[in-house]
Amino acid sequence: MKLAERPCGGAVRGRLPVGCRQCQEGAKMVLFVTGLCGFHCVYCPVSDEKMYQDVVFADEKRVTSDADVLEEARAIRAMGAGITGGDPLDALDRTCHYIRLLKGEFGPAFHTHLYTMTADVDKIRMLADAGLDELRFHVPPGLWSRVGASSYVAGSRVARNLGLTVGLEVPLLPERKGDLLQLIHWAEAEGLSFVNLNELEFSDANYARMFSRGYEMKHELSYGVKGSDEAALEILGQPWRITVHYCTSGYKDAWQLRARIQRRAENVSQPWEVVTRDGTLVKGIIEGEGLDDLMQELSGRHRVPVRLMGLDRPRKRIEIAPWILEELAPHLGRPSYLVEEYPTADGLEVERTPLP
Repeated sequence: MKLAERPCGGAVRGRLPVGCRQCQEGAKMVLFVTGLCGFHCVYCPVSDEKMYQDVVFADEKRVTSDADVLEEARAIRAMGAGITGGDPLDALDRTCHYIRLLKGEFGPAFHTHLYTMTADVDKIRMLADAGLDELRFHVPPGLWSRVGASSYVAGSRVARNLGLTVGLEVPLLPERKGDLLQLIHWAEAEGLSFVNLNELEFSDANYARMFSRGYEMKHELSYGVKGSDEAALEILGQPWRITVHYCTSGYKDAWQLRARIQRRAENVSQPWEVVTRDGTLVKGIIEGEGLDDLMQELSGRHRVPVRLMGLDRPRKRIEIAPWILEELAPHLGRPSYLVEEYPTADGLEVERTPLP
């Protein structure tokens, strides 16, 4: 299999799994079904808001109903969902419900892949019955060198017999390169479809644990761990017959996330919002009280087209086309700003510029 470079320092030998190809296009919704997990991995990057909490998120959207999941999938025009956690098999009934919900709404071609550390064959049968397409085992590092004597053998065989695409997805621990090589050799001999190696990275949640284990960031502009790139180059340099993919932390942030945000921005932006090259939204906002009266004043006295403004009641503000607000702000006597925000459900603000 030919070795090919990937954006942001990644590389792949072989053909990318379907789930990864959809992520690359920004067409994969991340469905976090629970923060519950029986493992305590030092490198786990899950935030404190989610870790060991039984909560559900669709991308950045907190889920309280099935409608929330479907709304987010439509907002990014999702072609599939990556189901993650915690461990989704610690909330198996919920996980199966969401697979059926998404397949029922968007059709059998809607692709679902799932990450788990669990190799329970009865649970795998339930996932297959629900319609799961791709299963990614997150084998604990302690088993990498002896995975052939573990429950992952039976789990992977049952999954493949049930028609699932089966692969591995693990962090690239530079100091465990030898064990990783044994793990990949096993996956190749066992007939799995792929091995994804994720660049080990620092996060707000794992920083203290990672630092205490002696890990260092490779440079000040990256959260990736020093030594990961070099180890990946050596591993992918071997003539594997199985797909081996190295996915960098930079790729997840600079490419995958950006692609999904751009896709969402194009789908949810309002006529008064300007979509930037990065997929963020620029708009004007006016804050304060008496916004209903101000809306009438804007459309009447100032002749602002109704389609170029909207009332955001939860955040107590009027949103308006930025080029219009730049002209009107000096005459309104109200706190007015140009803001840049992500088009995500949480509307994270990137920048705010006060207008005179």
